[in-house]
Parts: sequence; C-alpha cells; structure tokens
Amino acid sequence: MPEPESPAGPAQDTRDAQDTQDTQAESDAARRRRRAQFLRELAEARELRDRVQPRRAKAARLRHAMRMRTFRW
Repeated sequence: MPEPESPAGPAQDTRDAQDTQDTQAESDAARRRRRAQFLRELAEARELRDRVQPRRAKAARLRHAMRMRTFRW
C-alpha cells in the first residue's frame, strides 16, 4: 500500500528536509564557533594564571615533563 502523502504534497516534504539539513549545518557551524571561542578563552586564562603564579606554572611544567618521560619507550 502506498504511503499517504503529506497535506502539502511531496514538494513540501523535500523543502522541509532541505530546511532541516540547512539548520543542522548552521548549528554545526555555530557549535564549532562557540567551541573555538571557548578554547581561545581557556588558553588565555591559562596564560594569565601562569603569569600570575610563576612558581605553580613551573611546577606544573615539571610534572608534565615527568609524566611525558614516563610513557616513552
């Protein structure tokens, strides 16, 4: 049995699908923009913290270096 068509017809269904796809692409682009902005702000905050607390930043760098050294072959 054939499926019943929407009240507006098959052309409307195609436009709805296209609109949904456009909206999805816009939301993906918006999400990427928000994520990039967040990561920039996070890096800026880390740099500021490192400048304000140089001793803690140095200790963190040394800990990170030790952690990286541990995983070498």
